Amino acid sequence: MLLETPRLLLRRFRPEDAAPLAKYRSDPAVARYQGWTAPLSLDTADQFVRTLAEGSPERPGWFQYAIELKADRCLVGDVGVRLHENLMQAEIGFTLAGDRQGHGYAAEAVTAVLDDLFGRRGLHRVSAECDARNTRSARLLRRLGFVQEGLLRQATWLKGEWTDDLQFGLLASDRRA
Repeated sequence: MLLETPRLLLRRFRPEDAAPLAKYRSDPAVARYQGWTAPLSLDTADQFVRTLAEGSPERPGWFQYAIELKADRCLVGDVGVRLHENLMQAEIGFTLAGDRQGHGYAAEAVTAVLDDLFGRRGLHRVSAECDARNTRSARLLRRLGFVQEGLLRQATWLKGEWTDDLQFGLLASDRRA
């Protein structure tokens, strides 16, 4: 386990996470605004989980936290962090299983990651980007203190269409204020 909240464990991925990962990432509603296309095969999920398990949250590059619900001991989503080479800034993204949305798990998980990034690790800035149509993710980012810094019009070709992207930023000083 890497991080803990009252209801969640944020930990490394394990081999047994492949099936639940494939299940929630195969949900068309979950995949709608993401860079992958549903369905996600079990073989692909298995390989992905093995790769994720080798990452380190302390090194530059992407690290994916598995979000485990303590009450059920089951995987309900993931939070990705891309630590910059300078170790002072990062990008964050999150995915939650469709049947687990609307219960505050994403906010709880992302808050725990932000607390670690800004608190223990002393980062200066965390950024996030989301499809402009993904109003729930944008609302969550705003609720957690992120400031919308930009709108990139028709900036991403995704699943056969041009999409607008919202850019968000959160500074350590924003969290202290």
